Amino acid sequence: MRAPLALALLAALALTACGKKSAGQKIYGPNCGICHHGGNGLPGEVPPLVGRLDLIARTPEGRDYLARVMLNGLDGPIEANGGHYNFSMPSFRRLSDEQLSLILNWLISRGATHPAPQITPDVIAAARKEEIGSNRVHAMRQALSAKGQIP
Repeated sequence: MRAPLALALLAALALTACGKKSAGQKIYGPNCGICHHGGNGLPGEVPPLVGRLDLIARTPEGRDYLARVMLNGLDGPIEANGGHYNFSMPSFRRLSDEQLSLILNWLISRGATHPAPQITPDVIAAARKEEIGSNRVHAMRQALSAKGQIP
């Protein structure tokens, strides 16, 4: 009688642990997940984020770029992991610096870079001071890509 009860308790605990989401994942879902799904993107439609953002965030310029994408959006053709995409990502300027930091850090933590780079709310706040528009963000991306900093 004790063994089935113990197994049931362990199963319940395991299911409870599976259902816990990080703060970044909770914010990501209704804001970014609509297009980017779980971060894996959709071939030919929306680029993958997981396994790429950690590589971009390794440099200060990369972290600034990611902050500006979130704040200003991104329009135009891009390449990501060898795939071609032409989409329009909206600005998420309405979210707080902390919320944007949590989203980015959750995605970054899912990559292979360990320790994972972090984007602090201060990085977001500094980027927020100047609204640059999605065309300039696209130009930033092209410059970083030319340096080999965008996978």
